[in-house]
Amino acid sequence: MVSKTRDRLREFLNNYQTIYKGEVEFKKRMISLLSFPNCFDRSLLHAHFTASVWVVNESFDEAILTHHAKLDRWLQLGGHADGDENLLRVAKKELNEESGLTRVQAYFDRIFDIDIHTIPERKGVPQHEHYDVRFLFVADKEEEINFNHESKNVAWVPLTSIAQLCNGNDSILRMIEKTEQIRREMSVRH
Repeated sequence: MVSKTRDRLREFLNNYQTIYKGEVEFKKRMISLLSFPNCFDRSLLHAHFTASVWVVNESFDEAILTHHAKLDRWLQLGGHADGDENLLRVAKKELNEESGLTRVQAYFDRIFDIDIHTIPERKGVPQHEHYDVRFLFVADKEEEINFNHESKNVAWVPLTSIAQLCNGNDSILRMIEKTEQIRREMSVRH
């Protein structure tokens, strides 16, 4: 039996509009992965859903990144769903666990970005893909960041510095572009 939460994710994905060619393909593959009963669990070895959060300050000119301990790369906050089909809830939980921030708010409850990326084999877990659904959150920059063992560091980074820090990671560059677009739209409204 398919849950209402899974149906809602399918609806969100079906309605997700993007100008990015890669995301169009990701969307099709994500909708297809939803047919696997355990697609939100690591027990699906070839691929499973994860949730991330792109956290920006109120000015939309900085974002929080984590220097991931295992991957040794700067990335957005996020992690495994571990069976939870409510990916917005998973994203918020990961945000809190990985940064300690509590004064945060989802900018909207729809999907901000999607990505599929390969995770290398590690400690007996075969190479697999993360089907990452990302949400946009705004955080209070004055709140102290407290990171956990999963990170070497967690920090606010100006959008203008992120591309170099992330070695041109396409998915992060895409989220920067989307953030800048929102900031432009906000300035037109005010």
